[in-house]
Amino acid sequence: MDLNADVGQSFGSWTAGGDPAMFQLATSANVACGLHAGDPITMLDSCRAAYDLDVTVGAHLGYRDLAGYGRRSLDMSFDELFGDVLYQLGALDGVAHAVGASVDYVKPHGALYEALIHDAEQASAVVAAVNAYDPGLPFLGFSGSELLKQAKEAGHPVFTEAFADRAYLGDGSLVPLSEENAVLHDVDAVVERAVRLATQGDVVAVDGTVVSIRPDSLRLQGGSPAAVEMAARIRAGLEAAGVGLESFA
Repeated sequence: MDLNADVGQSFGSWTAGGDPAMFQLATSANVACGLHAGDPITMLDSCRAAYDLDVTVGAHLGYRDLAGYGRRSLDMSFDELFGDVLYQLGALDGVAHAVGASVDYVKPHGALYEALIHDAEQASAVVAAVNAYDPGLPFLGFSGSELLKQAKEAGHPVFTEAFADRAYLGDGSLVPLSEENAVLHDVDAVVERAVRLATQGDVVAVDGTVVSIRPDSLRLQGGSPAAVEMAARIRAGLEAAGVGLESFA
């Protein structure tokens, strides 16, 4: 099982904490590419850390929205999103290459991630840009999403992720963050869910439905001491259950 985490989200004098610990826990690092978060120095530090610790680097693609941390929806044209994806890929790939690393997959962030679950037009722009840059680059995303559907049709390897600390609906979608109990805070329950996802490939939804997911990767939340502690417990729980940990890419 792969463990992916969002890293490289500091910008200028503002620091997003947790990266040193997350690089020790994750097997894949979603590195911000400078549009929703991150800057050249942060990308450089992230790629160096990933290379030193043998963590796979992925391009964490977001909307051009530093002020909103990439969490605000943007109505972008095909060409605008196509160009922004190419910009982010080129930036991170150049930095990674300079330190001996490489960009080995892509994963969307925030509002773009949510849009690409259902928005066929935006998904087509992202897939076209990634395909133009590297036709063999893998995608990591949400199971059943429009993004993964189109990426697979274009010939890209596709991989799915699951969230051990998020509540699921019976149709396999996530409970919206705007709703109560969308996020699980009981560490023991989250660890138990992570082990079940890794060993059985399913999760119990809020209505009691057992939803089959069979993820290739589990998302580790970071950025705060409590989140890092939970991530550490998840990794320890998986290892105790005999789950081998390695990057999907």
